[in-house]
Parts: sequence; C-alpha cells; structure tokens
Amino acid sequence: MSTTIQCISPIDGSVYVERTTLSLEAAREALARAKNAQPDWAALPLSERVQRVRDGIARLGDMNDDIVEKLAWQMGRPVRYGGEFGGVDERAGMMADLAEEGLASIEIENSAAFHRYIRREPHGAVLVVAPWNYPYMTAVNTVVPALIAGNAVFLKHASQTPLVGEHMAEAFHAAGVPREIFQNVFLSHETTSALIAEKAFGFVNFTGSVNGGQAIERAAAGTFTGVGLELGGKDPGYVMDDADLDAAVETLIDGAMFNAGQCCCGIERIYVAENLFDAFVEKSVAIVSAYRLGNPLDRDTTLGPMAHVRFADHVREQTAEAVASGARALIAPELFPEQGGAYLMPQILIDVDHSMRVMREESFGPVVGIMKVKDDAEAVALMNDSEFGLTASLWTKDIDRATRVADQIETGTVFMNRCDYLDPALCWTGCKNTGRGGGLSIIGYHNLTRPKSYYLKKPVN
Repeated sequence: MSTTIQCISPIDGSVYVERTTLSLEAAREALARAKNAQPDWAALPLSERVQRVRDGIARLGDMNDDIVEKLAWQMGRPVRYGGEFGGVDERAGMMADLAEEGLASIEIENSAAFHRYIRREPHGAVLVVAPWNYPYMTAVNTVVPALIAGNAVFLKHASQTPLVGEHMAEAFHAAGVPREIFQNVFLSHETTSALIAEKAFGFVNFTGSVNGGQAIERAAAGTFTGVGLELGGKDPGYVMDDADLDAAVETLIDGAMFNAGQCCCGIERIYVAENLFDAFVEKSVAIVSAYRLGNPLDRDTTLGPMAHVRFADHVREQTAEAVASGARALIAPELFPEQGGAYLMPQILIDVDHSMRVMREESFGPVVGIMKVKDDAEAVALMNDSEFGLTASLWTKDIDRATRVADQIETGTVFMNRCDYLDPALCWTGCKNTGRGGGLSIIGYHNLTRPKSYYLKKPVN
C-alpha cells in the first residue's frame, strides 16, 4: 500500500515537497533489479567504480547553487553558509583515496604449497536511512564507500529532505552508476521494517533517533542482517584551566549553535574550570547575542529556523523546565523578535545541573548549559554521566593531560582544541545509546563488506 510523505517547510509552514511511497511489492521489485545488476557492478575494476563515484560527486557539486536554496526551504539552514558540498567532497574524496587499502586482501601465505588469504566481499544490497540535519554529508558517509565496495545501494532519505536523494541519484546516474545500483526510494516505516525482516538487505545503516535505531534492530532481529546505527548525542566540551579562552569560546559556542544546534556532534553541554568560568560565560553571551535569527533565504540571517515546529517546541520545553528548576537564562528575548513556530531564539543557561533534562537528554537545538568544575576528575565524571557517547571536546595546551582525560571518557571520538567535526580518515563511531558500528575510514569499508577466506592447496608437481 502506498502512502504520501510531505516536507513541511520550516520557513513558512507550507507543504514544500510531496512524494508517494513505494508499495511493498514495488519495493521488492526494485530490490530484485538491484540484486540482478549488483554482480556486474562488483565485477568492474575497483578503479572504474571509484572514478564513477568521484564523477557523481563532482556533478553533485555542479548543482550546489540550486541545492543550497532548496535545503533552506526543506530544513532551514541559512543560504549564507553555502550548503554542504565542501564536507561532501572531503568525505567522498577521502573514502575514494582509501578504497584500495580498505578493500585490500590480507595475504597470509603464498608458497609453493599453499595460497591463503582473506578477501573483502560486498554485502550485495545496502540500505542507507539518512537524516535531515546534514542530509548530503550523512548520506555520503555510507553511500560512497558502499558503492565503491561493489554494493547496490537503496537510499531512503528523511521526509524533511526528500529532494536530497533525488539530486544524488541524478548526479550518480549521469556519472555512469547504473540506475539499478543506486536507487533513491520513498518508503514508509512499515515497508522499511518489512523489507529488513525479509532479509532483503545485506547491511542497513541508520542515522537518527534512539527510537528509530531500536525499530531497525527489532526489524532485523533473527535475520542476522548487519546494522550500523548512529543515534543520539549529548556531546560535552571541557575547558581546562590552561585553555586558550578566546579559541575555546568561539569554537564551542559555534559548535553548540551552528545549524540551529541541529548537529549530530554539536556541543550540548560545557564544563569550564573555575578560573575561566566567568570570562567564558561573558564572552559566550556576547557572541550569541549578536546572532540574527530569521528567514534562511536572507543572506543576513545567521541563525535559521529549526527544521520543524515540534523540534523547536521540544527545546522550549527543556529550557522552560530548567529555568523553573533554578537555571538562569542569559540571552535576552528582546534581541530575537522573530521567534515563534520553528523559529527559536538561541539560549545559554547557567546554574544548571544534571537533574535537568536539558543537561541529560538530547536537545538538538540552539541551547547549551554551562557548568563550573573544580578539576579534571569532576569534569570526567560529569562528561560520563550521560546515556550517550559520540564525541567530547577538550581544551588545553597540554596534549599529555588531554590524552589522560580522553582515556577516561566514554565516547566515540575525542577532540583536542576543536569540536563538531568529522575526520573521514578516522572511524566515526559511538558507544552507549549513541549506537553501534563505525563509518568512514578503512573500518567503514570493513563494515560494508564481509570477510571471505581462501585456503588453496596447490597441486604437487
């Protein structure tokens, strides 16, 4: 049964895009075409697959001017920031560069008597369920290495950003990736779960909420389908007593507020050494007070709306509860007269603690709580007091100290003197309720393939 999905634009609440989902039977037929075509795609020389994918990314870049405005309409990011192509190109380029290493056979022995080695085999069909917040970059994280590894790819994008998959399909198909091999599909949750339960895919990668990840795991239960899950986050920053204060403030506050706080590895809580706390807060308030909230199509806008009214309402509720429990909100509402609906003013909270939802639950919006800490031990305890573990950001001039602290943090990535960044040469991973698996780097290739061992006993002459 087909249904309809709608993208409600955060700019004005209008229906910006509407698409009909595939029925279960139509989705099965599309998958059959993909599986029939996949062996020929995998049989192409690796260099040929890499080149076609590189060409597809270049064609996507050629569309960027059109893409940037459409992204603003779909999820609210201001056009002044120019879209995502810089990150897309960096990630895709790195994965293309790592292809030979990531897919290389492991030679054990090649003697007169035996040839023993391990090869990487594509899973066959890979489902990528991508989110709306960085809709191109998050999709590319898996789509590019999956295609290069020889898989057929089904991309199911978020209903908030339905045009993203269409643009990617247009670009890849024009570059010579067969239509059967890369398919942008509109699927209901029910159809998606049914396909996973039928063992339709060799691997499923999902980026989204904890509840969404649990639904994927439930659908895959008993099928032995591999899953990669990047779920929620509550990423901390810790400013040590010897930190470069100005750099820490500028970077951490940008990490908390950019994209209206809707970043997978955005900063959601900040812990500051006692000697720097007051100055850090003062400088943070000055930065945030200068933001301009408004229509993302206006090039003077520095902070656009959140992607949906319900997301903004969630952050409003967290903030109001914190204030009612004793937190102090430092950003004056009169500085942001355009707020309402999906338009949410940024906020900095002090006098917060971990009894408040805003310091425990994912906010995914332009609000951050700042707490004073007395030493590294207290900071580590607070950073680990979370059900999530995606990234943590440490600020200090002492790399040995940063390493000692990093070793104690329950997280997937530790940054020193930066934040809110994804290095495609490193594994993108998390722990606890942030999920399981790992993307990008050579480990991303390993997760998008399976090992196959060869034990060849040579004939005696």
